[in-house]
Amino acid sequence: MKEAAVGPDLIPALWAPIPPAIHPRHADINAATTRWAHAYKVGSPQLRGRLVTQDIGRFAARILPQGDENVITLLSDFVLWLFGVDDGHCEEGTLGRRPGELTATLHELLRIAQQPQAPMLVDDPLAAALRDLSRRVDRHATPAQATRWVDALREYFWSVVWEAHHRAAGTVPSLSDYTLMRLYDGATTVVLPLLEMGHGYALDADERDHPAVRAAGEMASFVITWDNDLLSHHKEHHSGDYYLNVIRVLEHETGCTTNQALATAVAQRDRVLRLFLRLRTHLQAHAGPELCQYLDSLGQFIRASQDWGITSLRYTTPDDPAPLPSAFRSEPTDDSDDPLDIPVIREWWSLLPATSHETVSAYLAPMTGRLTHHQQEGFFGVTT
Repeated sequence: MKEAAVGPDLIPALWAPIPPAIHPRHADINAATTRWAHAYKVGSPQLRGRLVTQDIGRFAARILPQGDENVITLLSDFVLWLFGVDDGHCEEGTLGRRPGELTATLHELLRIAQQPQAPMLVDDPLAAALRDLSRRVDRHATPAQATRWVDALREYFWSVVWEAHHRAAGTVPSLSDYTLMRLYDGATTVVLPLLEMGHGYALDADERDHPAVRAAGEMASFVITWDNDLLSHHKEHHSGDYYLNVIRVLEHETGCTTNQALATAVAQRDRVLRLFLRLRTHLQAHAGPELCQYLDSLGQFIRASQDWGITSLRYTTPDDPAPLPSAFRSEPTDDSDDPLDIPVIREWWSLLPATSHETVSAYLAPMTGRLTHHQQEGFFGVTT
């Protein structure tokens, strides 16, 4: 294990093995999202004024660098809307400490995502913006993809209620509980259906829901949210308000110093990122073009979050400059193949074959149509 150099409140350079990319019309996408945010009055004027300076359109353009511009713009608008909910309702608003009332509001928003014509929250700007997003999702998605988008939004909503409970009580969860919550409250899973929409395909359910493919998505969420926690630590720690962050969780659980927690979190994300890359390579060796594209998009999502995280005003906070890295590492700080001691994700490490000869599948044809249980075992080299 190669230790990352850290100092007081200094975020070490992160390992970034996935090449960067960005859609050529990123500036136009960014400008379109600014116009959309003002047209729908997302958040308070103060919050909206901050959000439109944070290059969210460029972030979306990095996630889908070869994607459909209309879907990228939809993704950009949706990410800004999510920050309107997270910042406006949960972190800065009073509902963030009232989990019961927050649940009621999110229930209504969820119904609007399902049925944008529902006569609810008719004077609420966030609801109006969500109606627009829902209708645009329906234009670009299959019915199954639109349903998965709503289902993922439900998971995100319930996880932020869980966080609101801790905020109200002033408590800090265990590392395992925090990891489970962070897979959803980072709003990464709500982006996954748009990865397919952005390239105009729909994965077969048996592909997408196979444990190995699902785990690849969860690994991407882990790396993205751990990176977010690292890069937002300065902003959150210096805000003076209650916050949940892996650094704080590690300090609370182990009694370590901030620098030790930073080094541990970096090592954790490096180990999961290594596992993600190995699993992706194994899956793509036997996958059809759509699954290959989906797995590539997961990697691009990881890299997009890294590039955006070290450059966006959301995290660099020029009024109180954050000591963020300006470049990335070429090697991981942790190269172990052992599972992390986090019970809720330990199973990930069982999804790769134990030896190289097991990767030779008896079913090398691309995954198309429905696969039997026996075929899935042979295809992936794993047991479901």
